[in-house]
Amino acid sequence: MRTHYCGNLNKSLAGQTVELCGWVNRRRDLGGLIFIDMRDREGIVQVVVDPDMKDIFPIANQLRNEFCIKFTGEVRVRPDSQVNKDMATGEVELYATGLEIINRSEALPLDFNQTNSEEQRLKYRYIDLRRPEMSDRIKLRARASSFVRRFLDENLFLDIETPVLTKATPEGARDYLVPSRVHKGSFYALPQSPQLFKQLLMMSGFDRYYQIVKCFRDEDLRADRQPEFTQIDIETSFMSSQEVRNITEKLVHDMWKELLDVELGQFPVMPFSEAIRRFGSDKPDLRNPLELVDVADLVKDVEFK
Repeated sequence: MRTHYCGNLNKSLAGQTVELCGWVNRRRDLGGLIFIDMRDREGIVQVVVDPDMKDIFPIANQLRNEFCIKFTGEVRVRPDSQVNKDMATGEVELYATGLEIINRSEALPLDFNQTNSEEQRLKYRYIDLRRPEMSDRIKLRARASSFVRRFLDENLFLDIETPVLTKATPEGARDYLVPSRVHKGSFYALPQSPQLFKQLLMMSGFDRYYQIVKCFRDEDLRADRQPEFTQIDIETSFMSSQEVRNITEKLVHDMWKELLDVELGQFPVMPFSEAIRRFGSDKPDLRNPLELVDVADLVKDVEFK
């Protein structure tokens, strides 16, 4: 149905006929010519509809924002004076030869190009996810998941799924319970973590396990608590603590470099005993290092108790 994504058109495709599917981001009628900014998950490209195209021009006149459409046309290089440097596809445009309205859009309940309340954004999530910021985050998360799997696969870890319907186990929070249809009065529990299953895998000889897994915890909502969350779950056998640290550091280091082009450098290390001695905690916040100071020598002769 489509041959290319809107955001992937460039000068190397000049003269080629392509098919695009997406949404109307904006429509402009300028002196007879109709310009459509067409959007899909990869970006936006300008489409030109000429009045000479008798079959599609009346259809283009009907287009409004967020109509779901398909364009067929020829990729053309824009004149230097018309290049839009603010667009990734600003050097080219699509000269339309075919147009199909896949679905029409009614007036939207919110304008995702403006600031909306969190309640509105969650209520109309399918619209909110069309925002470039949200779309970019979804794609970044997908790239991160793909990178993690590739990295761990290369380091001989096995991606093994564990059960979701299990029995209640005493962990750090309450379990979500799921009633059994077959066994009246009995319940399954959703896992707070795959802890038991991955330990069974170690006993079974699968010495390097990982899973990007959904976990469930019936807790009150807080800034650092979610009822369901996804974690990179890893378990190993026959590996020293230093080896675990090395592979974890390399995973984070390489992922930041590939996805964000950020060089993290070597991670600083603080022994447990030093953390307790200096900060009284095994997880000190070094952004505001409140270090303990021994003043025993200053008060040893003070009579006040």
